[in-house]
Amino acid sequence: MTRQIPNIAGALFLGLLVIFPLIYNGADYDYVMHILITGFFYAILAASWSMLSGYAGQFSFGHMGFMAIGAYTTGLFCHYIYLSPEPTGLCAETQLFGQWLVVVNPIGVTSTTLTQDCLRQALEAWGGSVEVTPMPVLLGIVLGAVMGAVAGFLVGMLVLRLRAAYLALFTLGFSEILKATISAEIDITRGQAGLELPPLYASGITLFGTHFGPTDKIPPYYTMLALLLVCLVILGWLAHSRFGLFVRALREDQDAAAALGVNTTRYKVLVFTVTCSMAAAAGAAQGHYVQIITPNMLFLLQMSLVVAMAVIGGIENFVAAAIGAIILQVVLELLRNSFVIGGVEIDMTIWRLVFFGLLLMITLRFFRNGLIAPLIDRFRRHGVAEETVAGRASSITGPDTAPAGGPHRTEAPD
Repeated sequence: MTRQIPNIAGALFLGLLVIFPLIYNGADYDYVMHILITGFFYAILAASWSMLSGYAGQFSFGHMGFMAIGAYTTGLFCHYIYLSPEPTGLCAETQLFGQWLVVVNPIGVTSTTLTQDCLRQALEAWGGSVEVTPMPVLLGIVLGAVMGAVAGFLVGMLVLRLRAAYLALFTLGFSEILKATISAEIDITRGQAGLELPPLYASGITLFGTHFGPTDKIPPYYTMLALLLVCLVILGWLAHSRFGLFVRALREDQDAAAALGVNTTRYKVLVFTVTCSMAAAAGAAQGHYVQIITPNMLFLLQMSLVVAMAVIGGIENFVAAAIGAIILQVVLELLRNSFVIGGVEIDMTIWRLVFFGLLLMITLRFFRNGLIAPLIDRFRRHGVAEETVAGRASSITGPDTAPAGGPHRTEAPD
């Protein structure tokens, strides 16, 4: 029964997350929901990074870069591509299944270039007689995940022969180059001004018999929660398959695994591709939720936050890393509230990251596998030692070793 405590606690925690939006009615409802949605986003990043670094031993600093690839893929897709029943004659376009696939020309960020928007000119010429359809958001998210996987595969093939600090430095450089590229291509990405995205459900959606508008929090809440659960299921399936066995062998001793016939490069590239795809999917969904993306999402502090969440939760347990990310996101927001000690007001908007850093340092010094993962392992391994000892004792003695009357002592004659 004790071993089932983590499963029971996990089911209760998941149940609480599922029903929370339906039972909570505080005045700060939208704010609390936003914190949890962002927590789910970080949980996907922390769990996938935990699989990459904790299970496979591939320490990467480029995870936020692949997240940005997913976000900008869906952003550019939904921002520049439309379907029209009539050709515009002004934009780049091609006929597709009776419709015209219209690609809008980049217009940069200045207001003087708005007249160059070919689609806007076409709509004005049509006078409302033609309805142009934007691309589906869901398709953009799927494309973002695919592009993340493709980029992960290409980068993995290039760098995963490197080890330790070399891999970390290469992926850090990749992320910085990507950030500089996005910032520089102002005509396409709008640079630091940011690229606007449509909401997850632009026309609203009906859930539980209630219609929710584009700005309501419940639809994106369940969308991000569902995406998190899908990622955890995939990671769990991989971890308990031969794939998981091989990547753990790479972490323990790559040379020994290669000597035993494991294709080390192949499995490192596969785990890199899968985890990068998850990061890209999270970035795409989060981009549509906040409805704007900028190069600031690639700051090193964001990557450090994901790493710290995974380490504090438990780097060798992706479920613990995900739970740790959600809890830490909530705690970091709660620490924004200032308080008074001895007549002195403590501004927690400044000091909260100091406490977060201290927690990380304590975890690294005294709890190498995080704060949550050891609790899960403790319950799962409860009684294993006693059962092992008893099993070995029974196998040694056996049922026929001793006589039926039990052991007896033979005395020497007088």
